[in-house]
Amino acid sequence: METPGCLNEHAQSDLLERIKELSCLYGIARLAAETSLSIAMVLDGIVEVLPAAWLYPDVACARIVLDKCSYLTSNYTRRIKHRQQAPIVIDGKKRGYVEVAYPQEKPGRDEGPFLKEERALLDTVAKEVAAIIMRREAEQDKVKLEEQLRHADRLATIGQLAAGVAHELNEPLGHILGFAQLVQKCPDLPMQARADVDRILSTSLYAREIVKKLLMFSRQISPQKTRVNLNHLVQNGLNLLEFRCASDGIAVHCFLSSDLPEIDADPSQLTQVFVNLIVNAIQAMPYGGTLTIRTFRERGKVSLAIEDTGVGMDEEVLQKIFTPFFTTKDVGLGTGLGLPVAHGIIAAHGGSIKIESKVGKGTTCRIQLPTKQNRSL
Repeated sequence: METPGCLNEHAQSDLLERIKELSCLYGIARLAAETSLSIAMVLDGIVEVLPAAWLYPDVACARIVLDKCSYLTSNYTRRIKHRQQAPIVIDGKKRGYVEVAYPQEKPGRDEGPFLKEERALLDTVAKEVAAIIMRREAEQDKVKLEEQLRHADRLATIGQLAAGVAHELNEPLGHILGFAQLVQKCPDLPMQARADVDRILSTSLYAREIVKKLLMFSRQISPQKTRVNLNHLVQNGLNLLEFRCASDGIAVHCFLSSDLPEIDADPSQLTQVFVNLIVNAIQAMPYGGTLTIRTFRERGKVSLAIEDTGVGMDEEVLQKIFTPFFTTKDVGLGTGLGLPVAHGIIAAHGGSIKIESKVGKGTTCRIQLPTKQNRSL
């Protein structure tokens, strides 16, 4: 039979453990409430809070592993004698675990040297970490979705404006071209005047091409679809630029799948997209490099990947590449319509275009197109 003194000692010990547990959970709650902290900073804070809640806080160390990234206390060591872990489960999937460990031998308790209350606390901490991650990821997804909606709204507004401007410019451009061609036919036209008329014609044709791109971007020009093979279109596009690649010191590697099904597409529009992307890749490699082109089939779609080893783009530029008239090229070398038009053409074909890039590493563009005809188009 335990004496009153022993009972009082046990009660004090239980109370102390309860205070440590509540202090730990309070510390985690405070970190979770700090919206200015990143997920990594929150996890770094949590691991520092954990050891104080265990029986031997002076030697305890802790770590959180999430998606193969580790967050450790400053005293964490690989030479561990005892460890206690609880899984971090998010949406039914184990994403990592929370661990408290002792690098030294300690007397046996309920679970090795650990108390059953510590097991319950560790499980609770793992659930709290999972809840924090879920909330933060949901907030990030919401921000991304809102930005995508704003971007789509901006593109729609620009598309409407572009269509209106293009239609307004078409008529006067037609008159300029028509009258310039009439003047060009005059037999007694002085040489200087003829040269000026030639410049008027070439500039007007260039302006008409920009109008055409604006109409494509705003989807005012519908694709004229036929059954085509993606490999043939890619090869035709490469044939146009083969000499330029060779003269610029760019090695071209093609891996075209032999079992690609035909797709419903406008061959001229898709060729325009491929040529534009390849020209962009060439311009990104001013000192030579490697251009790799792949086609493959996946889940009811045909895919094209164009990869270069060029200068690459940072995240800020990547966010703007599909915005009309945005360009990083020098004045006179680009209109800023190439990628927006490519995006519009691929979207009109029911496909998708994604671009990944790293500064100094290069850029990869991936296009997916459906193999079955979309009846709504």
